Amino acid sequence: MATKFSEEQDRLPGKQSPTVNLDTIARGVRLILEGLGEDPERAGLRETPRRVAEMFAELTAGMHEDPTAHVVPLPGDKHDEMVIVKDISIASLCEHHLAPFVGKCHIAYIPKDGRILGISKLARLAETFSRRLQLQERLTTDIANTLYEGLAPVGVMVVIEAEHTCMTLRGVRKSGAKTVTSAVLGGFRNDPRTRAEAMALITGRE
Repeated sequence: MATKFSEEQDRLPGKQSPTVNLDTIARGVRLILEGLGEDPERAGLRETPRRVAEMFAELTAGMHEDPTAHVVPLPGDKHDEMVIVKDISIASLCEHHLAPFVGKCHIAYIPKDGRILGISKLARLAETFSRRLQLQERLTTDIANTLYEGLAPVGVMVVIEAEHTCMTLRGVRKSGAKTVTSAVLGGFRNDPRTRAEAMALITGRE
């Protein structure tokens, strides 16, 4: 079985880091099933440890990627107006319960000296940080700080709204409840009018 998992690991999307040990994850899942009083050898569960191991490796692939690789300015541009990319889908794992939280990330920045990013790079930056064991608050600041430090723009604003299954499926069980976090740096922090303009564009409300 160890050989099989090693082969599966080589085929995972994104070329998982060797530090992802699918065998260890699968053994842990098997213990969970046994702890729940289940029979890991019954037909419906026999492949579950392998499937869960692959799922966790995929959901945490960003742990083994360098997010700064996505913050490479495009050369020769003079754009200096606000850039906003809205509704970037994100999915992450809460590090407290290993339960998913899913939602949307909105990124705004004001270029300086013509330094801009390809639009897809903003989505890739959000994806890299979300595919880790995370807290939503840290995810928001990680994206904002990396963009601010790597691009040196006038300002950066990141807003994330997400639904946490650790709250909607367990505990208080409030389905539909969303958590909204924001990180505001540079010109967006110093100028309330610029911040309000960005927020209005993100929310669609004047």
